[in-house]
Amino acid sequence: MKANTILTWLTVSLAILIALSQASAEETRPFSNNLKIDLVLERFDKWSHHQMQSQETGLKIAPSMVIAGVLCFVAASISSAGGIGGGGLYIPILTIVASLDLKTASSFTAFMVTGGSVANVMCNMFTRSAKFGGQTVVDYDIAILSEPFMLLGVSVGVICNLVFPEWLVTILFAVFLACSTFKTCQKGIFHWNLESEEVNRNGCGNLENGLVENETSAIGSEEVRSVKEPLLGAELTSSVVRFPWMKLGILVIIWFSFSIISLLLGNQYGEGIIPMESCGVVYWVVSSLQIPLAIIFTAWILYRKESCHHQTINQQGMEDLTGAGTSNNLFFPVMALLAGMLGGLFGIGGGMLITPLLLQVGIAPERTAATCSFMVFFLSSMSAFQYLLLGMEHVEASIILAVICFVASLLGLLVIQKAIVKYGRASIIVFSVSTVMALSTVLMTSFGALNVWRDYISGRNMGFKLPC
Repeated sequence: MKANTILTWLTVSLAILIALSQASAEETRPFSNNLKIDLVLERFDKWSHHQMQSQETGLKIAPSMVIAGVLCFVAASISSAGGIGGGGLYIPILTIVASLDLKTASSFTAFMVTGGSVANVMCNMFTRSAKFGGQTVVDYDIAILSEPFMLLGVSVGVICNLVFPEWLVTILFAVFLACSTFKTCQKGIFHWNLESEEVNRNGCGNLENGLVENETSAIGSEEVRSVKEPLLGAELTSSVVRFPWMKLGILVIIWFSFSIISLLLGNQYGEGIIPMESCGVVYWVVSSLQIPLAIIFTAWILYRKESCHHQTINQQGMEDLTGAGTSNNLFFPVMALLAGMLGGLFGIGGGMLITPLLLQVGIAPERTAATCSFMVFFLSSMSAFQYLLLGMEHVEASIILAVICFVASLLGLLVIQKAIVKYGRASIIVFSVSTVMALSTVLMTSFGALNVWRDYISGRNMGFKLPC
């Protein structure tokens, strides 16, 4: 059923993409003949500067842009399997291959990540799995607890990005992402070995169900048990599992609240909806409103959840819940704050940073991918919404790239779902995340190293800077 749904959306998306491409082709002309990256850094700088100047009158379709679109299609299909946005791949592709300036590449990436995450959300939001007791694959409790502090962390990380020198950001990015990639690979091997043991015990046919039923008796029982237990403590079970519309509404309210503050402040290029002195008193007062906003939302969510538990769970059950539930309630906001700060600092989405953390605490790969893609949707859509209202250029091109990533994500999800059903190995998702993280580490580190070298040979200040 799920495969048929994905195929339907894939067919409709291809038709839309073809229509958009034909309309765009009639209005544009090639803007460059040859776009080759010279190995000599000085020639690369001149070439990039020339291409950026040629785009000032309008973005045109060129061989380099087509190649970048194909590479982004491949990147989106791989990223969708792990539930991450893929911004760590899109930005290097658009800046190096298509020779877009960083501002345009960032705006395009926001739309592309949104397009890919929409495909994930459509396929996973209403999907229920017997592996998780008939509940939806997306864990809305994690999303609600993480989203406020993740949005706050992104704002803090952006300020740190302005203060820290380029070389320090590049080193931190390389070290952190390399360590995360290594840990994620280890987690993938762990799940692969666990699945192999189930193959030997139950046979390949019932691998996926057998893994859930018997994983608590496997090696590392405590870590594996967290895959099947509720993340925020015991949850109520009923004969009819309802869709959590209330939780979805809370997430939308959080999204609108932080979007309003972001629009008042403007983006990192000083573009806002109201006149405001950059880094003035009013600017910092409005910016600091995000701190109490995140605390109020999180405290209210925790209070509401505890109140529901007290009303419906007996005293013994609550005593059993207290030890693990409290630590989990505190863990996810702190994790989201850290991921948001690093995402804002490195200029990438939080999905690539949250996914390894969720895998490390023992969340099932399927639930990790679905939940992260759901959270990435709110982050990327807020950025795209901000770019759109602030009058970004090349909206048509960004929409076409978003549709490309949407189609690629549907295709990637279709392939991954069929592979999981056929082989019964959800660890494929973990290895997909590792692949994207490894490629992002190489590309983003190389791109940052080029910028550092340019700053060095040009004599620019390579120390810490003021945020304004």
